[in-house]
Amino acid sequence: MGKEAVARRPARELLATGEKARKRTVETAGEPTSQEVQIVQLVREGLTNPEIGTRIFISPRTDEWHLRNIFAKLGVTSRRQLRRLEPGTRG
Repeated sequence: MGKEAVARRPARELLATGEKARKRTVETAGEPTSQEVQIVQLVREGLTNPEIGTRIFISPRTDEWHLRNIFAKLGVTSRRQLRRLEPGTRG
């Protein structure tokens, strides 16, 4: 049914944009992904979830899911704390 072709599509899309998928390991599990880093930057610019979703082509609910992961990884509990956090640090 073409599952292999469908499975290769994200890799081709990443290659086209110049991005690389990072390897998931125990060491990287607590680090924000590149998309999470991008979302943090947009939160710091003051964008809402719907605005972030529009900017990076994800739904507002997906953005909320990423934010929950970001909060856990960085040790913060709100967008306000996230905006105050120095880049590259944890709460």
